[in-house]
Amino acid sequence: MSKDANRSRAALLALGAIALWATLASLGVALAQVPPFLLTGLALLVGSLIALPLSRFRLSRWRVPLPTLALGVYGLFGFHFLLFLALRHAPPVQANLVNYLWPLLMVVLAPLLLPGLRLRAVHLVAALLGFAGAALVILGGADAANGIGSGWRWGYLPALGSAWVWASYSLLTKRVAPFPTAAVGSFALVSGLLSLLCHVWLEPSVALSARDWLLIVLMGLGPMGAAFFLWDQALKLGDARHIGILSYLTPLASTALLVVVSGRPFTWNIAVAAALIIGAAVLGTRGT
Repeated sequence: MSKDANRSRAALLALGAIALWATLASLGVALAQVPPFLLTGLALLVGSLIALPLSRFRLSRWRVPLPTLALGVYGLFGFHFLLFLALRHAPPVQANLVNYLWPLLMVVLAPLLLPGLRLRAVHLVAALLGFAGAALVILGGADAANGIGSGWRWGYLPALGSAWVWASYSLLTKRVAPFPTAAVGSFALVSGLLSLLCHVWLEPSVALSARDWLLIVLMGLGPMGAAFFLWDQALKLGDARHIGILSYLTPLASTALLVVVSGRPFTWNIAVAAALIIGAAVLGTRGT
């Protein structure tokens, strides 16, 4: 397959992951009554099952060297653990904005962590435009109750940590020995079990309704399951700088879906953010 064909396929796979991640906030709102570590653990366990058909039901294809498994758990579990910690100890709007530094970090760190890549001015400009769009999406819908202008909170540190974890995990998967995408199932399985342990230690037990279980299964099959497999395959095929810039579509699509689901009107910040993010994506993908 040609380089251009690989790039196009990688972009489509990344957009598929982004589309699924866009549903995460809406599903999270519908499952707000479920403790976050319980929700994460159950969803990741459901998501790990997607690896069964991918591996043709051969568990041997889930096996990876211990350092690779550690990297996978670092990415899936570390990201969610730090993000939930940040959301508990800092205003959610600002914490989410800090977390969305991860696409920018992917672009900036790619030349440092991946051989053969270098950072061009066009990539940096595109990444900053994308971050500006993400900031407009997140901050534009906030009000005083969300903690705007509330000053420094220590919870911003784990938010920054979560951004670093996901960016570095995404890049470092290209540095370890090649592994089948089906092995992401082992990452999700171990991360899900660790999340359930955190639930037992840190959260109260709750009874889940039939509706809760249905939505958890949908979350596990979509934004906390299939999205990870699509993302891994996109990174295997594509340029991490381009994929990082495309990732700024996630907060835009997520916010737009929340607006549709809640019946609220679209605001000016969403339109401006869309222009910035789409412009960043076009600029970044041409900067090869």
